[in-house]
Amino acid sequence: MADFQFGRGAGEALFPEECRFVRSKTKRVRQVMLNKERLVTVRAQDGRFTLGIEGARRLRAGIPAPAYRVVVMEDAAEFVAQGKNAFAKHVLAADPGIRPGDEVLVVREGDDLLGTGEAALSGDEMMAFDYGVAVKVRKGGK
Repeated sequence: MADFQFGRGAGEALFPEECRFVRSKTKRVRQVMLNKERLVTVRAQDGRFTLGIEGARRLRAGIPAPAYRVVVMEDAAEFVAQGKNAFAKHVLAADPGIRPGDEVLVVREGDDLLGTGEAALSGDEMMAFDYGVAVKVRKGGK
């Protein structure tokens, strides 16, 4: 599923052998953990992954830039790292393959991870718009 959602090699990057699964009452996988850190949560409605900050770090290391990355200005970096949303006017670059609803990595220049969240706009729209939320940040990197 990770390879489908993020591209070839994402599954290997995200999930080492020592992962453990947290299951729901119906025995479906809900979360994948590494030690005490959440790597991903499986969304019940569509089966796609939402990333924990450790999962985002592993994915960033495993897939080459600019895939699934939104680069924000240094002015907004501290706010995103605290878990605040990233606005389109602060976006310096975005993967043109991003679609609204995709799970993305929010980074500063140099590919330093700030947070992870759900894209509210496509990658092209993030670059074209000067207003509105670009990424609904779920988890900041601080």
